[in-house]
Order: sequence, then C-alpha cells, then structure tokens
Amino acid sequence: MSFNERLQQINWDDSRLAIMSKTTVDVERALSRQRLSLDDFQALISPAAEPFLEQLAQRSMQLTRQRFGNTMQMYIPLYLSNLCANICSYCGFSIHNKIRRTTLNSEQLNAEIVAIKRMGFDHVLIVTGESEHRVGMAYFRQVLPQLKQAFSHISMEVQPLEQHEYEELIELGVDAVLVYQETYNPITYAKHHLKGKKQDFHYRIHTTDRLGAAGIHKIGIGALIGLEDWRTDCYHVAVHLDYLQRTYWQTKYSISFPRLRPCAGEFQPKSIMTDRQLVQLICAYRLFNPDVELSLSTRESAHFRNNVLPLGITSLSAGSSTQPGGYAEESQQALEQFEISDERSPAVMAEIIKQKGFEVVWKDWDRSLSGL
Repeated sequence: MSFNERLQQINWDDSRLAIMSKTTVDVERALSRQRLSLDDFQALISPAAEPFLEQLAQRSMQLTRQRFGNTMQMYIPLYLSNLCANICSYCGFSIHNKIRRTTLNSEQLNAEIVAIKRMGFDHVLIVTGESEHRVGMAYFRQVLPQLKQAFSHISMEVQPLEQHEYEELIELGVDAVLVYQETYNPITYAKHHLKGKKQDFHYRIHTTDRLGAAGIHKIGIGALIGLEDWRTDCYHVAVHLDYLQRTYWQTKYSISFPRLRPCAGEFQPKSIMTDRQLVQLICAYRLFNPDVELSLSTRESAHFRNNVLPLGITSLSAGSSTQPGGYAEESQQALEQFEISDERSPAVMAEIIKQKGFEVVWKDWDRSLSGL
C-alpha cells in the first residue's frame, strides 16, 4: 500500500472532528504514555491540550536531549533559480508574478559557494522553483559536482522527480530531499495550485514513496501551515511520518514548520496559528516521535526562535536569503520567495546557541562513516 492509498482511507472532516472533540482526560492519558499512538497525537494538538503547554514543553525538552544531546545542526538554503512553471496562490515564484527570473550559472554559483563557506556552513539546502525543462536533471547534473566539492551534506527542495532520477541524484551526492505536500486536503490543494505539474495532487503525494524506494538517506516532510485547518493538516503529517517509518525504516526523517508569510500576490492564510500553538505542535511531534528531526527556519522571529530552541528543535537555518544570488555581494537581486523574519547573521545565531548550552554543528555527517 502506498501512502496515497493510505491517505484515501482517512476522512478529513472525521479527523478534524476527532481532534476538536478531545478532552482533558485524553490529553492526560497521552502525556502518561511512553509510546504515543496517532490518537494520542490528536489529543496533544487539540485545543484541550493548550493548558498543558508547560508539561508538553518539559517532556519534549527531555526527550530531545536524550536522543540528540546538546547539539544544534546549522544549515543554509541556497536558491539556484526562481524559474517556475506553476501557478500557486501563496508563492512569490509563481509564474503569474511578473518578476525578473534568474538561474545561477557556474560562475554565479561559485560566488555563492564562497560566500556561504565564509559564513561557516557545511550543510546546504539547495532550492529551485519547479521548472523541469529549465531547472531539471540536466541542470542538477551540472551543479551538483560543483556543490559536492564544497559541502559535505546536500539537501534538495525541488520539483518531484521519478525514482530513477532520485537514484541518480543520490549517486551525484544528494543526502536528503525535502518535499512538502503543502496541504493534505485534495479539495483545498486544487484551489491553490492552478497551473503546472504541481496541480497533480496524487503525483506529489506519491513522491515520498519514490524517494523511499530509491534509498535516499533522509526525507523531509511538512504542511504549509495556513492553507487549511492547521491541526488537521499537521495530523496528516504525523500519519505520513508513521507510514514512512514503517515502510522505509532505513531512512531518516525530518519535519519542518513553514508558517505562511507575506509574499508577492498578497495571499491571506485560511488558518492562523499563534506562537503558543506552534510550540504545542513542535512538542507534540517530539512526544509522538523522539527520533524525528525538527527544523525551524528564519521565517520565524528572532524572539520566537530563541525561546523555542531548547524545546524540541534539532536544526536551524541562519543568515538565509530566499532569492537566487542572495549571498554574493556582486550578485544582482531578484524577488524573494517569501520574507525573512530572523535576519541575524550565522555568527550571531551560533553565539546565542552556545549561550543556551548547545554545541553548534556545522557538519552533519560523512558518507565515508556510513559505509556508502
């Protein structure tokens, strides 16, 4: 059974009702258990769990330290292109936005690499718009050898690909692939994806199965918080994680928490999540799965990131630019995909992390150590 088939067994409205119907007793029962079920996870993200935020935070912090120690992985996104063939209502790269499009060539990419290495990073997340003809496998074959010479760990967030293409990317040095479903509600999904290959909900939902079958080292998942009811969407992320770990148990997993921020097009989120609710969600994921990596980007404010850092997060970005050529001083500026909230430099962020008692990890792992 693929996850697409598993998803079709879940009724969206029934899931939402189940979450909203949870009681204090359900929350207390979930907090008392060492191993949580999906039903317990529903209780921990429900309104009934909001008064238990302190207990959630303490338990989450304890489990995170037990599993990950006092370490914090640092990474930086590297935008290679803002070309995109899709129309998505919430994204600044959407093809209907009249902006200057750019794709980094070898010389421009080298300037970005130099600037990023100067900041201390050895873990890079490469990002593109979804334009398979202009920024597809042929382009990746060109840039990945150049990137692999500079960085020990490469993650990708690009358009969904076929299994054999993921197998080739692994050979080219890709360690992880992030693919967000945006929303797990197919009706809402169709409202926001109006043109391009991304319109195909089922092809996108099957991407993680293709990745798992290809043998990728790590898969990142998540929902774009704000497109739909956040509790129901994030419950589906937990169902997705549960399925993946049972099916592709040799793969590592991460979850991100992208809350919608302002972008070109002035999209207004359907569901607003407060800071306290995001803390609740982060802690609920940690209690549900002590092994999953939890990542927080510079979408969030400096104040929020400072305070939530010890509670369950295992990786942070810093000094981020969400536009191609955003790091090298000589690069021309293009439109950002979304606005950054935490604009502190990597050096400043690293010092704050150290002051909180954590070791800053710039380098994630070596393939030579894993026998690959």
